[in-house]
Amino acid sequence: MKLTASIRKRFRVSNKVKKVAPKDRYRLCIFRSAKNISAQIIDDSKNITLLSASSVEKDIKSITKTNKTELSKIVAEKIAKKANEKKINKVFLDRGIYKYHGRVKAFAETLRKHGMDF
Repeated sequence: MKLTASIRKRFRVSNKVKKVAPKDRYRLCIFRSAKNISAQIIDDSKNITLLSASSVEKDIKSITKTNKTELSKIVAEKIAKKANEKKINKVFLDRGIYKYHGRVKAFAETLRKHGMDF
């Protein structure tokens, strides 16, 4: 089976993060679509998802209409709050196939403001 360029790029970025990740850090994986954004904090040693947040959740969706960048900041605040409750503050950012630009950059900067270290 021949892999597409986007799938190869996703594997390349994710595998680089997994190789250099020490055991005390988790992986923060971002997925963004045309309208929504979601993120997960993943423990690769146990292959489980510890936390997740998405813009399709009811409490975030009920917020009045905002642009997509503001929506990504709201999701970042929510996942940072959940991570602080579980005492997770060190992660690796797995941006996937997306450039560190626009919504992904706004997401990452909001996480840094709320105490996440990556």
